[in-house]
Amino acid sequence: MTITLDSRAATRTKIGIRDVSRVFDSPDGGPPFVAMDGVTLDVREGEFLTLVGPSGCGKSTLLEMIAGLTSPSSGEIVIDGTPVTGPGLDRGIVFQQYALFPWRTALSNIEFGLQAKAVPRRERAELARHYLDLVGLSGFERRYPHELSGGMRQRVAIARSLAFDPDVLLMDEPFAALDAQTRESLQEELLTIWEKTGKTVVFITHGIDEALYLGQRVAVMSSRPGRILTTVETPFGSREGDLRADPTFGEYRHHLWTLLRPETAGPGSGLLRVVTHDG
Repeated sequence: MTITLDSRAATRTKIGIRDVSRVFDSPDGGPPFVAMDGVTLDVREGEFLTLVGPSGCGKSTLLEMIAGLTSPSSGEIVIDGTPVTGPGLDRGIVFQQYALFPWRTALSNIEFGLQAKAVPRRERAELARHYLDLVGLSGFERRYPHELSGGMRQRVAIARSLAFDPDVLLMDEPFAALDAQTRESLQEELLTIWEKTGKTVVFITHGIDEALYLGQRVAVMSSRPGRILTTVETPFGSREGDLRADPTFGEYRHHLWTLLRPETAGPGSGLLRVVTHDG
C-alpha cells in the first residue's frame, strides 16, 4: 500500500502556523513546562483539516492560539497573512462543552454572535432560523438548553458559530462527550455543512477514526512537547456508505496508529482512541 503524505497541489494558505512554541511557568517555581515546541503547519483555504494526537500533546492549546485566546511563547500564527493578536469574528469556535447560555432559547443562543455584529433584530432571527434548519433543528427555536439532548445542544453550538459567517471554524473535540451513534450522525452532518458553506475547518480529536473520516488531511502530533510528526492526505472523495468498513480506511488507520503508538507510551501522553464505535 502507498500512503500519500501531503502531496496535493498547493492551494492558498488560509492559516499559517510558523515555528510556534508554548511554554508555561511552573506554579511551584520549578522549570518551565513546554507544552509544544516548533510547530509549523499550513491550513489551506476551504479545507477540512483534522489534528490528532495523544492527550496532553497541546492540540487544544494550539487551537486556542489560532482563536487568539492565548498567545504563542515564540513563533507566529497568521490568517490571510495577518498575524493573530486576539479573538476575532473571522473565527468561530465550538468546544467539547456546549457553552450555551442556559437562560437563552436555542434561537436566542444562535442570535448572540449576530448581536455582536450589530445585525438588525429581524435579520438576526431569520439567520438564526436558517442555521437551526441547517443543523436539523427546525421546530426547536423556543427550547432551552436543558430541554435538548447532548447532540442537539452541540448542534445549536455549531449553528451559533456558523451564524455570524466566520471564515474559519475551530472545533475542539466537539463530539467527544456524545454516545457513538450520535457522534457518527453529527460527523455526517458536519461534513454536509462544510460542503455547503466552504468554511476552513480545523478539528481537534484524539480519535483516529474520527480524524480519518472527517479530514481531507490529518495532521499528526507527537506527545508532549507537541510537534507535528507529519500530515497525511486522505483518499476518500465521498463519505457515502460505510466508509469505516472500506479496506483502504483500515489501511490508513493502521498507518496512523503505527505513527502514534510510540507517542502514547511517553510520560503524560494519555490515551488515544483507535476506533470510534466503542469510544
